[in-house]
Amino acid sequence: MDNEEYAIEIENLTKEYKMYNRKKDRLLEIVLPWYNHHDTFTAVDNLSIKVKKGEILGILGKNGAGKSTLLKMITGVVVPTKGTIKVEGKISSMLELGTAFNMELTGYENIYQHGQVMGLTNEEIKEKEQEIIDFADIGEHLWQPVKTYSSGMFARLAFACAINIEPEVLIVDEVLSVGDMAFQEKSITKMKEIRESGTTIIFVSHSLPSIKNFCTRAIWMENGKVIMDGDVVEVAEKYKESTIDKPRQEEAEKRAKSKRKERTKNKSIEITSVECDKKEYNLYEDINIKIKLNNIKKIKKYGVGMIIYNSKSDLVTALNTIRMENYLDEKVTEINFKIKRNCLNEDKYYVTISVCDEKIMFSYDKDEYATDFKVRVPKNSFGVPISEGFYACDYEIVKK
Repeated sequence: MDNEEYAIEIENLTKEYKMYNRKKDRLLEIVLPWYNHHDTFTAVDNLSIKVKKGEILGILGKNGAGKSTLLKMITGVVVPTKGTIKVEGKISSMLELGTAFNMELTGYENIYQHGQVMGLTNEEIKEKEQEIIDFADIGEHLWQPVKTYSSGMFARLAFACAINIEPEVLIVDEVLSVGDMAFQEKSITKMKEIRESGTTIIFVSHSLPSIKNFCTRAIWMENGKVIMDGDVVEVAEKYKESTIDKPRQEEAEKRAKSKRKERTKNKSIEITSVECDKKEYNLYEDINIKIKLNNIKKIKKYGVGMIIYNSKSDLVTALNTIRMENYLDEKVTEINFKIKRNCLNEDKYYVTISVCDEKIMFSYDKDEYATDFKVRVPKNSFGVPISEGFYACDYEIVKK
């Protein structure tokens, strides 16, 4: 395939950093070339990717995965240890906003300094001047030295300078959260306009919905390598499953196992079993949880409560028969909680059951993390869940 179809071509790219335990070792290596006393940290490890012109590539990865180092090498801020990078077209980067600014100059003067650093002539900057001023919207502060700006004003001007020069390749690293809500909306709208114009974009974000909704392709980086490259939704879901869901569930399972060991003997009423009718439910499906009891001392008035936690151990809901003034007696050996049309969002949930006195002052028995279940939420045509958060409202939309 013709190289002209690619905006960025990266082959066997590696970036290594020398790690010294002592400051003097660094100096000794400079003075004595044969003296080698350092460890090597590989931030990017033999990475090869190609980005087509007009493509919006999302990059996912935990902190330390090598994402920012990769972007800095593409923009020329960091020199690779080995490998090649070819970029077609003018690059504008939003990595560390305002790096081309002089803190002693005014905001207006910095508009020109930034443009010159980006390779624009004063005439080209003049054409963009008013657009940048309007976008930043910092009022009279434009004529004051940048060193007097708040962090918000600084970010607004830097973002306005970076995004309004009509780049052919745009590099964005977690900077869309600058400013207030109105400025964020303006920034995202501008990003969408740039995307529609055919600009090649590399977009790094920890926000999975942003990656899914904005990008046309995604890669997942870990330890300087590409773990997965392909369809945005597939990569995002695999990343979420591996780096978010799995660790949460492992921690919750560990807590559940620990809690199960704490149950005491010599009970007046004993919980003998807790089970769900299914292990996985769809959103708005009924959930049935059956609890079996052994009323050893024939307690005549008591209640049963249920607490549901999510995978982060947040309390999602607490139910109790006594809250509903529904008291149990010595004849009851089984109780079933039916959660009608469950409105739980997608996650794994853990159930704790407690048998309490009629005033809910103490427990006869408590079975923490007695059982668990999962809830699945449908996805729209973009692959995004139709609801997120703790609770999925059962709603309808009326258009007028």
